[in-house]
Amino acid sequence: MKEIRDIERYRSNYSDKKLWNKVTTVAKKAGLKVTYAVLLLYYVAKSPNVSITDKAKIYGALGYFILPFDFIPDITPIAGYTDDLAVLIWALNAVWTNITPEMKYRAKQTLHRWFGHFNEACLDSII
Repeated sequence: MKEIRDIERYRSNYSDKKLWNKVTTVAKKAGLKVTYAVLLLYYVAKSPNVSITDKAKIYGALGYFILPFDFIPDITPIAGYTDDLAVLIWALNAVWTNITPEMKYRAKQTLHRWFGHFNEACLDSII
C-alpha cells in the first residue's frame, strides 16, 4: 500500500459534493464503520477550531475515499473498502484530539437515519 502518511496528496480529489455523492451512494455497501469514519472526519473538518494541517490530513483521507480506483478498487467484493478504512482510521487517529462528543453524536444520528437501528457499541473499535 502507498505510504499512508502521503495521503494528503489526495486532497485535490475532495469536495463536499463529491463526498456526499459517494457516501450516500455506497454507505450500505461500505458498512457502518467506514461510513462512521467518513462522517466523523467530515464533521471535524467543518470545525473552525481545527488546524489547517489537520484539515489537510482529513481532506486527503476523504479524497482517497472518494476515488473509486485506489489501492484496492471499491468494486472488489468484501475487501473493496478495506484500504479506505485503513486510511480513514489513520486520519481519525491523527486528528483524534479534535473529535468532540457532539461530532460523534451527529455522525451516529446520521447513521441511524441511513441504516436504521444498530448497536452503537460496534463503532467503539473504530477509534
